[in-house]
This record gives sequence, structure tokens and C-alpha cells, in this order.
Amino acid sequence: MAYRPYQQILRRASRQIGVGKVRVGGDAPITVQTMTNTPTEDAKATIEQIRRCELAGVDIVRVSCPTEESTAALAEIVREVNVPVVADIHFHYRRAIEAAEAGAACLRINPGNIGSKERVKEVVKAARDHGCSMRIGVNAGSLEKHLLEKYGEPNPEALVESALWHADHLLQEGFDEFKISVKASDVFLAVAAYQQLAEACDHPLHIGITEAGGRRAGTVKSAIGLGSLLWAGIGDTLRVSLSAEPEEEVAVGWDLLKSLHLRHRGVKIISCPSCARQGFDVIRTVEKLEERLAHISEPITLSIIGCVVNGPGEALMTDIGLTGGGAGSHMIYGMGKQSHRISTEEMVDHIVDLVTARAEKMAAEKRAAEAEAAAATRQAAE
Repeated sequence: MAYRPYQQILRRASRQIGVGKVRVGGDAPITVQTMTNTPTEDAKATIEQIRRCELAGVDIVRVSCPTEESTAALAEIVREVNVPVVADIHFHYRRAIEAAEAGAACLRINPGNIGSKERVKEVVKAARDHGCSMRIGVNAGSLEKHLLEKYGEPNPEALVESALWHADHLLQEGFDEFKISVKASDVFLAVAAYQQLAEACDHPLHIGITEAGGRRAGTVKSAIGLGSLLWAGIGDTLRVSLSAEPEEEVAVGWDLLKSLHLRHRGVKIISCPSCARQGFDVIRTVEKLEERLAHISEPITLSIIGCVVNGPGEALMTDIGLTGGGAGSHMIYGMGKQSHRISTEEMVDHIVDLVTARAEKMAAEKRAAEAEAAAATRQAAE
């Protein structure tokens, strides 16, 4: 919920589907996804990686299922993790059926490369029988030959035509529990394709800039592309595709959503770039706080400002604030008001204690509210 009119984002109206226990589209929160990079056949390593992503706040995880051994391992993976698992399927329709039988919440497919209409029908039947949704995943790097011949190169029109062509395969089978992605590594191409697709259908959209690059460059590209789409209200679920560990993708995804006030999770640090006026080492302080507060999931805002030029003003808009002062003594703010002073040596530990205490209080209040609501529901049913 935005605080001010200029912060309002009007999301595109889309139908809603289920990915296991998670809802995607409609008025459901925009979800954060990632993909494992361990061999799926190694169930233990894959489960451990998914659990790290769960700690980072992931909503949905995709795993590659190219072999019979990988779909055999999928059943154990699904059983041992707490988030819905999407099976990534290419070419072999039997892998899709096996993944559905193993408990996948969603099948990521291209109906066009699954094979004949009969094979598509079999995959749809398996999805129906086992409660799977699907994602039609179109990529600029693997467009159909007839579309490349028609358009001469991957362009927005080709991506959208491919997506709608594949969607028609499923709709002809009476199946509409699917979302669509039209990814490209070029930001301009991806954004334009998603804009056109958003106008052409009401299916939920999975957004992403594919093969965006390493941690820094890929984050920048994704922020430009995904930020543009999200700001325009386009996107129901997202993946930030980085040449980095999956939990890094999750962290960047959350930072994107938090920056646009679309979702709130964990500690949001507002910090200055630092300059000669700083009363303490802002850069190192923020690095330490990011590391030590990464496990907190309650939505808390924290301002870390090196001097009094902007510090008091930023503290007015955050739950907890720190403003650098002279002689190694700095001001702590609570809910926008001056509270007390702290020394440089004690500063980081003290802020961690303050944030942790606030998080524990928020969690306790949430549990109490949920218990009260549950009691009221039971009373109404009696």
C-alpha cells in the first residue's frame, strides 16, 4: 500500500492461478522465484540449496528435469522443502508427466517442443490429474524457425506471437491454469515484448531478463527491465537471472519489490553514499548490518546516515535511525524521534539489538493477532 498518490502502482488485471499453495496473478502478492543450479539427481544438494533460498525469502523454486533420474529425485525434493517446486521441462514429454506424478506444483514447458498434439494432450492430462499449473516459457534465444523466418530476427512481435501460439495449444485442451513469460537478454526487447503481451491477454505473467549477467551487471540490467515493468503494473511473479547463487537472485528480487513498495520483507536499509562529513565509516557499517540482519523477515526500515545534513530527515521516515555526530558520539532515533546517543565502538551491536528487539515484538504481535482471529473463527463456528 502506497503512502502517497505518486507512489501508487496500478497492477494489470490478470486471472489468478495456483502454483501449489502459492497464488499467482489477480490480487495475489508478486512472488519471487529462483532456479537451482545443483544436479537435480543429487536430491540432498538440491534440497540444501532450496532451504538456503527459503531463508532468503523465496516463494517458488524451479528445478531442471532433463532426465528420468532427475524426475525420480523430484519426489524427495518436493517432500523435503517448504515452497512449491516448478519442474523445468524441455523436449521430452515423458519428463513432464513424471514430474507431475512426482509432485511438481508447476511444469515449465514450451508446448511447441513437446511434440505432437497427442503428447501435449497427455501432458495436460497429467497436469490436471495431479493439480499442476504450467508456465509457457518463451525465450528470444530459442524462437521457432517459422517465426524467425517470418520476422527475420527475434523481436517483440515474434515473442508475443510465439507465446500466444503456445497458449492456444493449452486452451484448445480446455486448460487455462498457466502463466506466460517472454524473456530476452536485451532489456529493450524483453520490456517491449512484455508490454505487448500484457495488452494481448489476461494470463498472469512471469517476468525476467534472461541471462542478465553477473551479480553486479545482471542486477543493474534486471533493475532497469523489471523495474520498468513493475512500475507500469506488469508482472505477477519474477525471477532475477544472475550468474550467481540462487539465494542472491532471491535477495535482488526482494530488493526490487521493496524499492517499489510492492512487498515488504526484512530490513530495508536507507544509507548515504558517505563523504568527508561522515562521523563514522558508513560503508563498512552498512556492510556489517546487512550481514548481521539478513535473517530477519519482519519488515523494518533502518536509516544509516553519516552526518546531520540528511540524517534527522531520513530518521523521520524510518523505524530506527542512526545519524553520525562529532567526537565519536552518534544519535539513535526511534520512530522518527531522538532517543539517545551511542559511541562508534558500540554502534553496530546496539543497532542489531534494537532491530532484533523490534522484530521479536512484531512477530509476537502477529502471532497474537493470528491466535485471536483463529479463536474468533472457532467461536463463530460453534
